[in-house]
Amino acid sequence: MRKTIGFVLRFLVFIVGLGAVVALVVVGFMYLQGQQQGGISIGGGDIGPGQAAQGPADAVTNFLRGIYLQINAGQINMPASSDSSSVSFTIEPGETAPAIASRLQQLGLIGDTGLFLAFLRYNGADASLEAGDYELRRNMSMREIAETLQHGRMQEVTVTLPEGLRAEQVAELLAAQNVMDSSVFLAAVRQGVAIDHPLLADRPAGMGFEGYLFPETYRLPARAKPEDVLIRMLNTMEKRLPIAWQGMAQAQGLTFYQVLTLASIVEREAVVPEERPTIASVYLNRLKIGMRLEADPTVQYAMGYQPETKQWWKTPVTIEEYEGINSPYNTYLYPGLPPGPICSPGERSIIAVLQPAQTNYKFFIARGDGSHIFAETFEEHQRNYQQYQGG
Repeated sequence: MRKTIGFVLRFLVFIVGLGAVVALVVVGFMYLQGQQQGGISIGGGDIGPGQAAQGPADAVTNFLRGIYLQINAGQINMPASSDSSSVSFTIEPGETAPAIASRLQQLGLIGDTGLFLAFLRYNGADASLEAGDYELRRNMSMREIAETLQHGRMQEVTVTLPEGLRAEQVAELLAAQNVMDSSVFLAAVRQGVAIDHPLLADRPAGMGFEGYLFPETYRLPARAKPEDVLIRMLNTMEKRLPIAWQGMAQAQGLTFYQVLTLASIVEREAVVPEERPTIASVYLNRLKIGMRLEADPTVQYAMGYQPETKQWWKTPVTIEEYEGINSPYNTYLYPGLPPGPICSPGERSIIAVLQPAQTNYKFFIARGDGSHIFAETFEEHQRNYQQYQGG
């Protein structure tokens, strides 16, 4: 009797083992068929590897993962809900597959994060989920969700940055258009985050990106990173520069950073576009003889935000303020260029510094209509002052 029972038990164990071997052979055959056919895409009807394993260990792992997915094929192809309502879902740049899977489960879009991740990894899709905005349905299967998340559509906004804005104003505009938080962008600009670009080659250590925020109309992704926006601004500026701009800067005895610094002053001074090269010539002539620039916009920059008027650029500035603002940006007190740009100069102001008018002018004064009158000598300048500003 005992022999009979033992025989039966051994036979059952043999049958179970044989069944397991057959199952492994069948699944392995299916796996190899998928590999030979180049793999079945993530959107296909059957589970199949979208990417061949790279080595023996990877092949074994993917083989076992394939068995797991075959066993759970019903759950992969079955929606978590019968509700057809839409759910807005956003993948942030840099977000990992496990974090995405966790949020999908929290929203009730998938029932098992581990199974979803296994499905992604088996298809080589865990690293290719695209950042963007999606509209998912609650009655989508895991397979459909995985396929959809391969094709992100980032929401974009159009932002126009006018010439002559300081970094704080640019940050405010970007925030108003939902590109990014103003404080995040401003912190990146002031800290001078690590960015590799040819135009930054002569930027002094410790200086930020004031002056490099090139004025232009941009199509920017919502929720962009500061680095992405800054690189786009630098690339746009580089395209707008004259072909031989390096030689032009050297001819003026300036580095590119100094060109931007002077161009930012020209940008704030010029109202009539045609006067930019002449205004640039005045400041360049002053620099050559060691004469203080005495540029009002540099004092305005040093004064900063004016709570009473809610403006960044105070105007007019009084004589007392010229003398009382102790800042290296105050070109009435300190000779030479200020430490850096005071705003974002546009293409015309940069070119005006690179290709200034050839004059002997060292003075100019506003006429009152936006234009200026220029003078070579202080005596001539005093007469102009008397005529246009009454003493």
